Amino acid sequence: MKRTALFVAGVLLITACAAQPADTRVTLEFFQFKPEAIETFDRIIRDFEAANPGIHVVQNHTPTAESAIRARLVKDDVPDVMALNGNGVFGELASAGVFYDFSGTPSRVSPPIQRILDDLGVHRAGERNGMPFASNGNGVIYNKDLFERHGVRPPTTWPEVVAAARTFEAAGVTPFYGTLADAWTVLPAFNALAANAAPPDFFARRAAGRTSFAAAYPAVAAKLRELFGFTQPDRHSRTYEDGNLAFAQGKAAMYLQGSFALPAIATSGPRFEIGTFALPATGDPAATWLVSGVDVALTMPREPEHPRESLAFIDHLLRPEVMTAYAREQRAVPPIENAASGDPALAGLMPYFKEGRLTGYADHHIPLAIPLEQLLQQFLIDGDQARLLRDLDREWDKVAARSTS
Repeated sequence: MKRTALFVAGVLLITACAAQPADTRVTLEFFQFKPEAIETFDRIIRDFEAANPGIHVVQNHTPTAESAIRARLVKDDVPDVMALNGNGVFGELASAGVFYDFSGTPSRVSPPIQRILDDLGVHRAGERNGMPFASNGNGVIYNKDLFERHGVRPPTTWPEVVAAARTFEAAGVTPFYGTLADAWTVLPAFNALAANAAPPDFFARRAAGRTSFAAAYPAVAAKLRELFGFTQPDRHSRTYEDGNLAFAQGKAAMYLQGSFALPAIATSGPRFEIGTFALPATGDPAATWLVSGVDVALTMPREPEHPRESLAFIDHLLRPEVMTAYAREQRAVPPIENAASGDPALAGLMPYFKEGRLTGYADHHIPLAIPLEQLLQQFLIDGDQARLLRDLDREWDKVAARSTS
């Protein structure tokens, strides 16, 4: 009896398995680089799949996204949909023809923000090889309570920046918290100064051999050194994580970081109100431009395996309500026209988005083979401005010579 029962049970199990319908859904791999956004994207994917039952989206996160994408390109194994940082690497891959051309796709993206991404590189003139999903603002984060206590207003000119720093210094308050143990943390200040104290056409002229860092960047270097002179004495041994914690604890009036640092600062529970302002570099408030980058850019392969389904998922991601919800959770700025962030910490940056007074990151236009972070870090140790500018020109020319040989 037992053997008969087992046989019947086995037949029923096989029959049940055979009766299960095959999963006929199209599966898309969604490759993204932000660990803090995994749960956010999971919710977005669930909403998309509910509205599109024929498509299954699998999220694949890796913290080393750029290396992973390069390795997969070698194997001709490009994910169906990608959310990547809109930086110099993105521009290189776009220029090489890796990414899809979205120029024929309707867009809800603000033109100035789209231009920032396109300026990094496109495969052919007129193409759009990526779609902005989230923007950031690269300014100065400040402690509103300390500003109010010491009668300081957010600076709108370079002399006001220096005056504010001296006011805090005289009161025994660290004006800016420096974290030079992590070389990259000098870049936010460098980018803001390069955008506002150097010629706007510098990189086009440098590529054509019509100017040099030595000729165009002395003011950028001098002001960078002056800014970091207002940081705490142990700035060379402090890391980015140290800075986030120290600023959250009220140990400095200002922090030279972009909006992307706000979520990390928030984890330490600051007990004061946080604000932001664009870092001015001249005496004219109207001449200040906010450095903004495409924090998350959406794209897909040049020749996608599932074009209709991939475009449907990207279209879902680019819905204003989806971008706005993501920006709210991640403390970013939705890259849509007339975008407004409800985050009070970002209120000081919103006029620049509204007016389109935005420009991209200078370091995104400097070849990755140039050790920019390390050169700037060394400069802020030894103060040798002539050496910094000479080294930048030498490294640029070395890269240019290799690319033409």
